[in-house]
Amino acid sequence: MEYVTAVPHPSSEAAAPARSGRRSLAVALLCGALGAALALLASRQRWAEGTATVAGGAFPLTAKGSDVTGVPAALAIVGLAALVAVFAVRGAGRLLVSGLLALSGAGIVTAALVSASDGSALDDEAARASGDTSATVAALSHTGWPYVAAAGGLLILLAGVLALRYGGRWPAMSGRYERGAARPRRTARPADPERPEEIWKALDRGEDPTGA
Repeated sequence: MEYVTAVPHPSSEAAAPARSGRRSLAVALLCGALGAALALLASRQRWAEGTATVAGGAFPLTAKGSDVTGVPAALAIVGLAALVAVFAVRGAGRLLVSGLLALSGAGIVTAALVSASDGSALDDEAARASGDTSATVAALSHTGWPYVAAAGGLLILLAGVLALRYGGRWPAMSGRYERGAARPRRTARPADPERPEEIWKALDRGEDPTGA
């Protein structure tokens, strides 16, 4: 009785890491770009609102994300730069840049969540509006934009984790040029003196094609 065993084809085994590398690369690029866009967009929106008591009555106050904290916007730019730099370096440099990408995302999440209930920016606005340095904002409320910024930070963090895990399988910007430099140059094959065209060339030069 003959037994047949299923042996995985070597080409399919070699293609599996390449496919996972391409998928992780696409997901990391999407998450990094989308996360940075969300963090930058949220930083320009209204995060808190309230009122200040002035001589004419209640004065409405608002604070954008950039007024509350500039950390998410700054780290979003750093994250974008790190996402691009991942493809410009290899080896230990790629691990370092991938770690910076992940840390940028974690920093955005932390700063956004800490600032989600912060009213110090509006207190400063109330002090300026009322002319009283001890004045504070009244009827303080917050919007959901800090959490949008935090979601963007999570996406950047995910991109960094993917880069740390699968970045070694991703191509580099200089890979095409390295492959071109590593390719051996073709050397011209020596002419065969016994070929008819070579004999005629020797006769034209006044040489003896027999070598006598």
